[in-house]
Amino acid sequence: MKDGVNGVALAVFVFFFLAVTVMGFLASKWRRAENENSLDEWGLGGRSFGTWVTWFLLGGDLYTAYTFVAVPAAIYAAGAAGFFAVPYTILVYPLIFTFLPRLWSVSHKHGYVTTSDFVRGRFGSKGLSLAVAVTGILATMPYIALQLVGIQAVLDVMGVGGGEDTHWFIKDLPILIAFGVLAAYTYSSGLRAPALIAFVKDTLIYIVIAVAIIYIPIKLGGFDEIFAKAGEAYATINPATEKPRGSLVPGEASQWTYATLALGSALALFMYPHSITATLSSKSREVIRRNTTILPLYSLMLGLLALLGFMAIAAGVKVSNGQLAIPQLFEDMFPDWFAGVAFAAIGIGALVPAAIMSIAAANLFTRNIYKDFIKKDATPAQETKVSKLVSLLVKVGALAFVLTMDKTVAINFQLLGGIWILQTFPALVGGLFTRWFHRWALIAGWAVGMIYGTAAAYGVASPTQKHFGGSSAEIPGIGEIGYIGLTAFVLNLVVTVVLTFVLRAAKAPEGVDETSPSDYTADAGDAGVSTELPKVGASTH
Repeated sequence: MKDGVNGVALAVFVFFFLAVTVMGFLASKWRRAENENSLDEWGLGGRSFGTWVTWFLLGGDLYTAYTFVAVPAAIYAAGAAGFFAVPYTILVYPLIFTFLPRLWSVSHKHGYVTTSDFVRGRFGSKGLSLAVAVTGILATMPYIALQLVGIQAVLDVMGVGGGEDTHWFIKDLPILIAFGVLAAYTYSSGLRAPALIAFVKDTLIYIVIAVAIIYIPIKLGGFDEIFAKAGEAYATINPATEKPRGSLVPGEASQWTYATLALGSALALFMYPHSITATLSSKSREVIRRNTTILPLYSLMLGLLALLGFMAIAAGVKVSNGQLAIPQLFEDMFPDWFAGVAFAAIGIGALVPAAIMSIAAANLFTRNIYKDFIKKDATPAQETKVSKLVSLLVKVGALAFVLTMDKTVAINFQLLGGIWILQTFPALVGGLFTRWFHRWALIAGWAVGMIYGTAAAYGVASPTQKHFGGSSAEIPGIGEIGYIGLTAFVLNLVVTVVLTFVLRAAKAPEGVDETSPSDYTADAGDAGVSTELPKVGASTH
């Protein structure tokens, strides 16, 4: 590890940061609309993005700075188990091909801005809509916080902010500046800012990975040497656990964990509000369909990115915090100027998703809490103003979360967020295909999934935490260790199905469905509020 501040790398980092800052503010003039005082414009970019803008926006949204740091860090720490991110991103695209175009169509037809808007319209239930909105906000907050972890890892390696004895304000000043700038241009430009910056972010990431996957193995003697050294390192016994550090191939005992985590993560990914926000910003149903076929290119990038964890071991990188492994690898292996490019890719990779996440959480609060329960007659201009202010508060909350808690806590709360957000799957995806589920049954199933998932995660300990130390626990009735979120989802679904039978037999009120079958296949040319009368308690599919 180099001592002091890496001036050259820092200069390159600052150059790119300033460039995207200017782009962020200029984005307010990009595709400017006649009426900017609406959530369609500020929060969804006017629903005007084509295939390539949507592709970069979704890529920038889903493959974050934390992805860049954490996936290879997991490989560095434990071996092949960290590769679960690759199969889950492969599984997710056929899944979303089946339901995202339907969500886009019905949302475009009825002017829905959030998933909770759709749930309220589909099931006629503000309570269910509120449950989905609160879950989305809770799950998004630690996700935003983790983007800070990525930036902090880069700043630490560059030597910015001083040592552990430095006053907290001086140490955290670079982060405060970065998120202050992010908050300013997000407030000004809305979703257009991250959409424009995503081009720079993804271009830098692809360049860095392409160079790293060729240049670093040449310096380390080739992949044979890299895998040999990694295998030796994983065979080393960890004194704390008295077990090997990791493995190049997952052991039989961890296969259930690996498989359930991959499947559960695939089901959860597009339940996150920011994923839906980026989706609804596209201009047509066909744009969504095309993106589900080309987004797997990012999975190829992710697989190559994961290999950097093996390279960090072979390069002899020694760090106390695994999140620093890849930034330190870049610092050690690359010339200073290109290390700056790599650090900029990670830093900008934090700004894009953080902006989209804060906008998505703000939209949920505005449409499904503020308008539904506080000011029912809010005008579009008032909605936009509230959403802008809440997006600032969300960023401040995420910033406080990271600056006042250990980074491991932030990571584990993001894992908890994944468990939570998966519990909205029956209402959202189920609702896109059938009206059979009863709204009260969906609320009960959601509550059971949330309570079980939270309680099970609370009981998981780690070397650094007594509670919320991970996202895997014994699966009841099976005895294998699996992903808590998937177990909670199964319980959620069982409760929902059983109670739906009971409530339908009791002829409980089902609420009003304001959608019609044709809404789910409508395209841009069919836009506009549906003129069909809403149906009470009837299945439309």
